[in-house]
Order: sequence, then C-alpha cells, then structure tokens
Amino acid sequence: MASGKKDKAKGAASQSVGKLKEAAGKVTGSGKTEAKGKAQQAKGGMQKGVGHLRENQKKQR
Repeated sequence: MASGKKDKAKGAASQSVGKLKEAAGKVTGSGKTEAKGKAQQAKGGMQKGVGHLRENQKKQR
C-alpha cells in the first residue's frame, strides 16, 4: 500500500502532465489530446485526494 505522501506526489505529477497534454491539444487543435489531458488531471486530483485521506487516517490512529 502506498503512503499518503506518495499518492499526493504521484497525483500532483499526473495533474501536471495532464495540463501539458491539454495545452498541447489546444495548440495542435487535437480535441482527443485535450480530452486526455483533462482526464489525466482529474485522475491526478483523485489520487491526491486519496493521499490526503490516508494521511488523515494515520493522524487519527
């Protein structure tokens, strides 16, 4: 099981890559790439949320 900090870091990285993909899609006019970037950003946000939950769970113990 990954730690909360790892999940948060991976989520932030995924969001950054997603932002780059979205921007590349806009520049090139590729709606598909832009959509993939938005989806990756959402996935990263969810992963960061899981990291926050895991850290809070550890604090409560």
